[in-house]
Amino acid sequence: MTAPLVVFDLDGTMIDTAPDLIESLNHTIAAADLEPVTFDDLTHLVGQGARVMIRRAFALRGAPLDEALVEPLLERFLAHYKAHMPGHSRLYEGLTDAFDRLEAAGMQLAVCTNKLEQLALPLLDKMGLTDRFVAITGGDTFSVRKPDARHLLGTIERAGGDPKRAILIGDSINDILAAKNAEVASIGVTFGYSDVPVASLEPGHVISHFNQLTPDLVTAVIARINA
Repeated sequence: MTAPLVVFDLDGTMIDTAPDLIESLNHTIAAADLEPVTFDDLTHLVGQGARVMIRRAFALRGAPLDEALVEPLLERFLAHYKAHMPGHSRLYEGLTDAFDRLEAAGMQLAVCTNKLEQLALPLLDKMGLTDRFVAITGGDTFSVRKPDARHLLGTIERAGGDPKRAILIGDSINDILAAKNAEVASIGVTFGYSDVPVASLEPGHVISHFNQLTPDLVTAVIARINA
């Protein structure tokens, strides 16, 4: 039987990247003299990658955005974010212990994030996490991204996993919807960047700390969706 595969979102799930996302976004929109965004704005901005985040920041400030400026603004964001990586980003408490428990139980780990590969891969590397995962996919790995089921299913395939033996751990509607669309089990975390309570998105289970993420829980949530 295929080993269970535990797939993690990145921003707001494994790593608290908010300070650095805000800093780089404010550096970017300063080029258009826009008022800086704050952490309170973040939940309405993140989730679909850097381009969408920039577009949403302009919309938030009621400023028109010339399409010709999107790519130059994206390059400004990428340059700043990469130059300061990992900055103030930190692993959520208990994450590495959870990894150890899952791996000790024979489970495999993967990453499915809407963050661009050129940002996700070096960040995971600098945080010392890369070797934990059998597959890592970003928002530009495929032609689709979460909540499209094919992003998650493509990640599971790359990991050599079975969708019926997989689970997605995430903090936002993109994660929970991707899991539902793929008919894959899910666990929502309460400490991420969702603009609504994650429980309202109806994941298979909700945790508030990684000390609650155990092999028994993973097995139980996977079993429920396949019952």
